[in-house]
Amino acid sequence: MTKTSELMTRKTAALANGLATKNIFAVKAAGSELWDADGKRYIDFAAGIAVVNTGHCHPKVMAAVTAQAENFTHTCFHVAPYESYIRLAERLNAMAPGDAPKKTMLVTTGVEAVENAVKLARAFTGRGGVVAFSGGFHGRTLMGMSLTGKQVPYKSGFGPMVPEVFHAPYPNALHGISTEQALADVERLMRSSIEPNRIAAFILEPIQGEGGFVIAPHDFLRSIRDLADKHGIVMISDEVQAGMGRTGTMFGIEHSGVVPDLITMAKGLAGGFPLSAITGRAEIMDASEPGSLGGTYGGNPLAVVAANAVLDVIEEEELCIAATRIGGLIMERLGALAAQPGIDVISDVRGVGAMVAFEFVTDRESNAPDPSLVNQIIAEAQERGLILLSCGTRANVIRLLPPLTTSDAIIAEALDIIEASVKAAIAKSQKVAAE
Repeated sequence: MTKTSELMTRKTAALANGLATKNIFAVKAAGSELWDADGKRYIDFAAGIAVVNTGHCHPKVMAAVTAQAENFTHTCFHVAPYESYIRLAERLNAMAPGDAPKKTMLVTTGVEAVENAVKLARAFTGRGGVVAFSGGFHGRTLMGMSLTGKQVPYKSGFGPMVPEVFHAPYPNALHGISTEQALADVERLMRSSIEPNRIAAFILEPIQGEGGFVIAPHDFLRSIRDLADKHGIVMISDEVQAGMGRTGTMFGIEHSGVVPDLITMAKGLAGGFPLSAITGRAEIMDASEPGSLGGTYGGNPLAVVAANAVLDVIEEEELCIAATRIGGLIMERLGALAAQPGIDVISDVRGVGAMVAFEFVTDRESNAPDPSLVNQIIAEAQERGLILLSCGTRANVIRLLPPLTTSDAIIAEALDIIEASVKAAIAKSQKVAAE
């Protein structure tokens, strides 16, 4: 019995069924590579789901955490605060788009950032309603699930959801939803289900993560900004997956020129240490009473120094530029793959910076999703030493999230594996169909 099979047996016996995992048990990781319990080496194109944008165990991040651990690991910021938290907040305030004065608070997970953003929007506006969008993912807590626009596996069986949360379609030209249609549905929602003066916030991802790396058209984002301004609604940009340099800018919404009122961030913020943040207009961030926000572990000292080091690395190593270069290499190669004879199952290649995805269908004419083929490709790639993730409301999208420190040589190696895996999976699928 291999160590991996032994660990899988122990996992099945000991862990809750709802905790889905791959059968890759990590024992070591560095940069863009990971080694499992049996010594097998993988290229990591998941990056902990867009968490280690600076690569696994970046020396500067590890040195900062090691130095902090020698002083203290926890005091609770509400009990005995520390300068590093303030410095990180100052940096995020300066980094966030827009000229208005800003403030920041730190918590631990992405969904905590989302929930606190909703709380602040409600406190600021005195309203209760929130409008989210189909395909969006905002976390697994009760509020996070309620905001999420994807039923399986995130919401199914966990209802009822939080009241006063409404969903509108997210524009997706590939699936026949134009910007005009999406905006018309928002207007219809405000006429039929909740009037604008009861809406505290619009919350959306400028590039959807779990929803399939669907990119919001810039005119859609501008129109949502205009609606928010017209009706006194807070606009929240959920940057948990798209933020921290992943798309070639610090925040995904910056590509549109739109300035949100609040930004939520997590994942890539602290290089693998649990930390999230809400940064936004000072008047909104100050809308609640002292003591109403925070948490025991929010802004943990180890995570905060890691985040300050991550921001240093992003700047010093020009990782926003690197994200654009990496994304260009991937998009060019995938586009060429999709154009090859016999590869008509790839319906779309899309991305912004190093946040790239490609979508699989049975054929381009019907546009029918093929999640089975996606699962086969991911399995083939894993066998060849590459970690990939799926996403999409139809479970037929493969997303690529390499660390932004990944070398061109490793990018090329991974793309060779992807091409071989796609062709092998198609061949197997055609063989099964013929039988």
